Amino acid sequence: MTDPSPANLALRDRRVDIFFAVVFAAFTVTSVISDLLPTVGVNFSHPSSNFFVNSNYWYAHDADPLFMHPPTWMRIVTGLSAFGYMPFYVVLVFSLLTGKNWIQLPSVIYATMIVSLTGIVVFGVEFFGEPAWRTHNPAKFLAFNLAYVLVPLLLLIRMRRPAPFARRF
Repeated sequence: MTDPSPANLALRDRRVDIFFAVVFAAFTVTSVISDLLPTVGVNFSHPSSNFFVNSNYWYAHDADPLFMHPPTWMRIVTGLSAFGYMPFYVVLVFSLLTGKNWIQLPSVIYATMIVSLTGIVVFGVEFFGEPAWRTHNPAKFLAFNLAYVLVPLLLLIRMRRPAPFARRF
């Protein structure tokens, strides 16, 4: 019996997947740099000689005061990113580059979680939460964080059809 699903396109014919692979590879790095530190309780409320701590201080000081002194629920969100999303990003990049159609459902689940947690909860608290947690520079906060919601939404659109790697986007 033959497989009824169409053959996947070569990676060179799926340029959008190269774009997603590059972006999610970058998300892997940012999950390690920015989400792991608050999850494990590293203090970055002041400048440091450590590059990773100083990167988080610079971001939190300039764009996201909630991130500088994260409440427990925020540490859960960053922990989910550091220990859940980050390994998923590695698998996703591999799947995008090799055209593994089984990544479709996990991608939909991931995108839904990102939109729910980051898009609704974190953005909601940043813009409508307690005044001490609100950013003083909403444009800078959006510049740093909007891609973390928009790219997963684009991935959701990319993965909407069966055998997503068999068709051009």
